[in-house]
Order: sequence, then structure tokens, then C-alpha cells
Amino acid sequence: MARRPRAADDPGGLRHLIELVRSTVPPMHHAGLPFVAGGLGLAALGRKQRWLRGAGLLAAGASAGFFRHPRRVPPTRPGVVVAPADGMVCLVDTAAPPPELDLPDTPLPRVSIFMSVFDAHVQRAPVGGEVLDVVHRAGRFGSADRIEASDDNERNSVRIRTADGAEVIAVQIAGLVARRILCDARPGDHLAIGDTYGLIRFGSRLDTYLPVGTQPLVGVGQRMVAGETVLAHLS
Repeated sequence: MARRPRAADDPGGLRHLIELVRSTVPPMHHAGLPFVAGGLGLAALGRKQRWLRGAGLLAAGASAGFFRHPRRVPPTRPGVVVAPADGMVCLVDTAAPPPELDLPDTPLPRVSIFMSVFDAHVQRAPVGGEVLDVVHRAGRFGSADRIEASDDNERNSVRIRTADGAEVIAVQIAGLVARRILCDARPGDHLAIGDTYGLIRFGSRLDTYLPVGTQPLVGVGQRMVAGETVLAHLS
């Protein structure tokens, strides 16, 4: 009778299976480690109580899913601006940039993306270039899908200048549930388009301000894929 092959007899197949899992299950952002650890700790404490163990494992799994950090492949053609966040476009208009950046109050094209708790919440550089400013401003924690959230809510603004001199501003905005904005970018850093630079915990919004004369290529209600969906072409 023929012996059933084992994984050890087929290392190539095992490697393929491992790569398949890696490509299917996204990695997790490091900011989620304390939450996953807390859920697993709760499950360990409740190993003799089924409901407590289940609650801990559920919390750990939900945290791993929320803090997922999927791999993305940005477009390679020059002059594009990509979505800095997953989610749905909730506003396309013109507005003055955040006043804390001390820029002229000339209205700029703006695209706002609302992230629900089901979206990946890492933020990615909309363009490649040098980080000129990173400015945090305290504020309210109202619903992030409101127009007023751009002005009223807590926010963190990152201004990036491309090699061609165009400036794009990405603004992380806290929401009703989101109470923690994380930003790893610092003035003087150089980001490639699509690089991960921050994260907002548990539902939020991302505003992108484009140079004067830039025409957004997306509309309200359209789903965005961070680092891949093209928002606009720079002149």
C-alpha cells in the first residue's frame, strides 16, 4: 500500500503553502501588539472559564484584524497622487489648508476619505518626497464623516514636497471613537509614495489637500485602496 506523502517529503509544497498564507493573511501594524497581547492574556487568565477564554480570543482576533497592515503596490508612473487611506470618499471640494501650517489661505482642492472600523487604518504617503512639516492640533472628537470635522476635530497635518516642487498635505483627523493619532513621520524625512507613516485607532478620516489647479479624479461614494487608488495627477 502506497504511503501518503508527508509535508517533510515535499518541502517545495510546504514553502508554497507558507507563502500562500503570508500573501493572503495581511501582517499587523506594531501599534496593535498591546491590544492583541491583552486579549491573549485575558484568554490565558480565563482558561478554566469558557466565556472568558472566548472573549479574550475574540478580542485578540478583532484587534489583529483592525490593525492589519496589508501590502500595497503603488503605481510607478510619475506625477500621481494616491489615496493615503482605505475607506470611502465623503467629500470632494476646495478649502484653505489647516491654519496651523502657516500657509496662505488660498483654497486648495481637497479629497476627504472616511474610514469605518472595518477599514485598514494605516496611513500611507500620497506622494513621494520630503516631509516639510508635521503639526498636531488638539480638538474635538465629533463624528469624522461630518464636514465640520476637518475644522473642529483633533488632527495631525503632514506636508510633503515632491522632487518637482509640488506640495501635498495629508491630514489625519480623529473621530467619534478614534482618540489616538499615531504619526511616525518627522520633518526632514523622505517618504516614497505609498510608504506607511501613521495610523489612527478605531474609525477616522483623512483629508488630502492638492496643489492649486489639480483636478481630483475620484468622486463621493467611491471606495479607496490606500497606496494604490489614484486621486489625481500633478501638473
